[in-house]
Amino acid sequence: MRGPWATSAHSCLTGWARLAPETRFMLAATCGKVPGTGNSPGQSMSRWSLSRTAQCFALLFAAAFAGLALNAHGHEVAAGIQPAASAPAQPPRPASTLFRNVRVFDGLSGQVSAPRDVLVKGNRIERIATGLPADADALVIDGAGRVLMPGLIDMHWHSMFAGPSLAVAMQAERSYLAVVAGVEATRALMRGFTTVRDMGGAAFGLKSAVDDGLIPGPRIYPSGAMISVTSGHGDFREFTDLPRALGAPGSRHDLVGDTAIADSPDEVRIRVREQLMRGASQIKLTAGGGVSSPHSPLDAITFTEPELQAAVVAAKNWGTYVAVHAYMPDAIRQAVNAGVLCIEHGSLMDEETARLMASKGTWLSTQPFPDAMADAFPRGSDQWNKAQEVFAGTDKTYRLAKKYKLKTAFGTDVLFSSALAGQQGAILASLARWYSPSEVLVMATGTNAELLALSGKRSPYAGQVGVVREGALADLLLVNGDPTVDISLVARPEQSFAVIMKDGIIYKNRPQ
Repeated sequence: MRGPWATSAHSCLTGWARLAPETRFMLAATCGKVPGTGNSPGQSMSRWSLSRTAQCFALLFAAAFAGLALNAHGHEVAAGIQPAASAPAQPPRPASTLFRNVRVFDGLSGQVSAPRDVLVKGNRIERIATGLPADADALVIDGAGRVLMPGLIDMHWHSMFAGPSLAVAMQAERSYLAVVAGVEATRALMRGFTTVRDMGGAAFGLKSAVDDGLIPGPRIYPSGAMISVTSGHGDFREFTDLPRALGAPGSRHDLVGDTAIADSPDEVRIRVREQLMRGASQIKLTAGGGVSSPHSPLDAITFTEPELQAAVVAAKNWGTYVAVHAYMPDAIRQAVNAGVLCIEHGSLMDEETARLMASKGTWLSTQPFPDAMADAFPRGSDQWNKAQEVFAGTDKTYRLAKKYKLKTAFGTDVLFSSALAGQQGAILASLARWYSPSEVLVMATGTNAELLALSGKRSPYAGQVGVVREGALADLLLVNGDPTVDISLVARPEQSFAVIMKDGIIYKNRPQ
């Protein structure tokens, strides 16, 4: 059963999906210009009057719910909206799809194969061979020697917060944020990202809408609420919200499931179990200070080791794992010693910490932050200054990861800027500063999929992602060009990706 928030978001996104495509694109473009989509990084609520914001929200929200106003024959009755039957949320899945004459990048070897055929049946890759026959009802795509590769994976995504500005994310109605999140989900898929690991936010309703075929979007591995401590990273409360009674939610962000404040081992266990009850595939805690949060200095160690251990045991008992946000060495080492399996960021780690992670086999999920990400905050503000400190450590972190052969995953951690979210592929391509194009692609496909597999039976999807092999889920990109030679192709998805397939369904088919 879905909770109240999941049901509300699911209903809103259902209405959005039932709008005619041209109507959705028009509103998506409008949404991209309201405060909240951040087309100008750092765009604040001050540039828009509350009345204008309300008007834009009303346009999107009313249009989305107009899609639910069906007459007795199942057709929309709102003026200018096409019947749902003529505007499916997603294309039908072909019984089988045959890619002929493609060179396969499998997501594991780093090599591109000789030309061969790839047969997809339903949502799985059934055969990879030469000279495969086509079924009578098969969709045949002539690859013309192009590269066929797995869909890309972003291991640190925030579905609910990638698009809206910080001010809007903190203040806007949830139903508005749900529509913005739906728009951003579709955009991410059309950039070739067929899977994301959501690392904090109430994304369960969005995930349901995508999985139910109501809106196009990537697979979502949700963490649920970002679990933090009082004054930690993720605590966006004002001083007037204090004090909090032990066991009580800290703010409206706790109530809707974006964050969860926990200040004892017992509270940590409760918050972890709440996320697992909602369907979390992994658990996210903030073990140290953060950039965007107003009350957490970077050097702070937030949770105690017993609190971290409580989370680790609760997650392990459910067959999954804990990932923690941490920049500083002390916070990272405490988390690793507590049994945490994945460190998010690690941007200011030192040699001792890297050696410890290597000895324990701890994953590093880090990001090549672009300088523009700091522009989500006023220049010169405490948050902007903290971002500069973190960004300065990026080069050292990647060099340590390579030196100690850390298991390293790729993600973007885009927040509060639709414009920056649009650079998702460019952020991936920027890894070429430290890795070869083939190494970058393996990291964003097969390696990321290895980390996803730590969710075990808590994985929301049955099957293997991130690879092109028989039996794997059919999440595939047909590329104009060879990304193992020119990694910049992933930064230009509109021109580079001739075919985008997720779960055997083709969302783009434009071979040139």
